[in-house]
Amino acid sequence: MNRPVADRASGKHESPYRAADVVVPAEALEAVSRLKSVGAVLVVVSNQPAAAKGTTTLTALAEVNDAIVAAYANEGLAFDRIMYCHHHPDGVDPDLTGPCDCRKPSPGMLVRAITELGIPDDVERWMIGDSDVDIEAGCAAGATTILVEEPLSDHRRMGNVNPDHRVGSVLFAAELVVAGVRHPSPGET
Repeated sequence: MNRPVADRASGKHESPYRAADVVVPAEALEAVSRLKSVGAVLVVVSNQPAAAKGTTTLTALAEVNDAIVAAYANEGLAFDRIMYCHHHPDGVDPDLTGPCDCRKPSPGMLVRAITELGIPDDVERWMIGDSDVDIEAGCAAGATTILVEEPLSDHRRMGNVNPDHRVGSVLFAAELVVAGVRHPSPGET
């Protein structure tokens, strides 16, 4: 979706907390374009706990999200649904702290999107993500899963998941979906 930036406190790369830091890689734009070209319904589901943790505000996160959507819209690309979970079980904001059914690895956002968009049960579902919780949510929602092994987000992967596919780029993930691949080819990385 967008290029991660180094978090000042942890040093780990995360989604930006400021709209000015949003960079959408050309590869991500191309991936979304390819998916749209075959009529894929595109749903974004994103855990965004920074406000719950007191790292930023919901307003700042909304500005970041608006900047990301605008970057895709500038290329004529739109998503069918975008859902965010701002909760965190160990947050400092009482309104955003505690358990919820939307935070991945729960499939809550995916299930809600499927229901709201009226997607039939017999339609192929795919989950593309760069973290273990993305793959867990996709599995729980009955989707074919693709783990994008983006180096900047390696801290989100503990190796405890078994995705259907592992790829090195979001563009290759999109190509798998477009091709309708269900099982890894020998030597696929």
